[in-house]
Amino acid sequence: MLKDAKILVIDDEAVIRDGCFRILVRDGCRVKTVENGEAGLKLITAEKETFDVLLLDLMMPGISGMEVLDALRGVDDNLIVVVITGYATVELAVEAMKKGAYDFIAKPFTPDQLRIVVKRAMERRILQREAENLRKEKEKSLKDIAYEKSRVSTIINFMVDGVLVTDRESLIVLHNPAATRLLEIESLPIINKPLSQCINDNNLADAVDAALNAEESMYLEISREISPCKGEGVFFLRADVAPVLDEEGRVMGSVTVLHDITQEKELNRMKSDFLTMVSHELRAPISAIQQQLSVIQEGMAGSITAKQKNMLIRAKERTKGILDLINDLLNVSKIDSGIVVQHKELIELEDVIERTCQLMEPEAEAKGIKLSMEINKSLPLIKADKGNMEELFINLIGNAVKYNLKDGSINIRVLREGESLRVDVSDTGIGISEKDIPRIFDRFYRVKDNQTRMIVGTGLGLPIAKGIVEAHHGSIQTNSKEGKGTTVTVFLPCEKE
Repeated sequence: MLKDAKILVIDDEAVIRDGCFRILVRDGCRVKTVENGEAGLKLITAEKETFDVLLLDLMMPGISGMEVLDALRGVDDNLIVVVITGYATVELAVEAMKKGAYDFIAKPFTPDQLRIVVKRAMERRILQREAENLRKEKEKSLKDIAYEKSRVSTIINFMVDGVLVTDRESLIVLHNPAATRLLEIESLPIINKPLSQCINDNNLADAVDAALNAEESMYLEISREISPCKGEGVFFLRADVAPVLDEEGRVMGSVTVLHDITQEKELNRMKSDFLTMVSHELRAPISAIQQQLSVIQEGMAGSITAKQKNMLIRAKERTKGILDLINDLLNVSKIDSGIVVQHKELIELEDVIERTCQLMEPEAEAKGIKLSMEINKSLPLIKADKGNMEELFINLIGNAVKYNLKDGSINIRVLREGESLRVDVSDTGIGISEKDIPRIFDRFYRVKDNQTRMIVGTGLGLPIAKGIVEAHHGSIQTNSKEGKGTTVTVFLPCEKE
């Protein structure tokens, strides 16, 4: 406590000065002594030395202790003053304490009495320092908060994207100018007003509601496409909504970022239209070429040699590959246009899978692959486009055949899991490396290695499968290990019974 404490002793009696010096230095204090008030004030004011504790004699010739106290007022308010007084001047010591002195010690005093009173003074000094540090930290924190608030406010206000923040009750608590412009909000101000009263799109209000009430809010992010246009010209926004959580993970509100995607949608529409047009224009002549090749191959246009027949077979395989690519491009175009699902009806998924397996069986047998099914009984119906479901499982089972090993096996398992039907298509094929798995649903992406180099494909099968599943509000995932086979799992929502 006393180690390194800086002590100043002002007393006209040499014996008191020397006694205080020896006692306090022995305890590790750094002590200076002066014989009068003038010298003490010079140290503190002119030479600007700082001390923790001042031991001040009140009764001195020249400048008295009281005058020193008056002179120190406003110079160093943190200096702890302990007055030294004789028995006859205790009343004067009390008066000194009214002027700011912290404590007093009466002459004569013992070493222990001096240590006790200085220790008390140092405890006070330490508390002062801590309070001062806290005050400075608080001031710094307030300045930092003010600066950060100003910085964030500037960033938000100048963002091109709209930002909208609501509280737990869906009342708007913060927004930037871009949000009011994109949402075409005219009746300003909107702070503390319900979101549903300020916007012209129920999709956004529903998304905010879902974010505020979701059970697993920490991992939730909801994206919605909205079109709040009330005047001329249609435009589209993507609204990304996420909950705002406190330190304990409780939902305190929501934040929404609005991005104008009108140009992006227009470009996608133009790209999709171009793709559809080109695919349609190509399909007719390629089909005609394939038919002509079949006619020549069958000898209807005259006899052909064995070598010519082999060339025609390879040509037909190539044209079939082109037709497959064209059909896949048309399917992708339908998915992009949102018209992949043409007609939903209640269907028994197990029937679709059984028919698909029968269709794929000759191709599997050609490679010596065994097809098997495990289908639970009494499965619920699903509401789906039957043509889409057939295409989905032709893609998945076709991939399982294509990338399987000779004399391998494929197992299709169908069961109910919660509110969904789960379908696992498992094969014993070459598998997929860990680095390739995140990209297998990307369009035109194909795993390239020595084992897949000779396998013909467009790289669109799995993206189309994913598009079909998501259009039916389901999900698809892949679990694979290189050299150990692959399992593709599809979840499709059951129809409520």
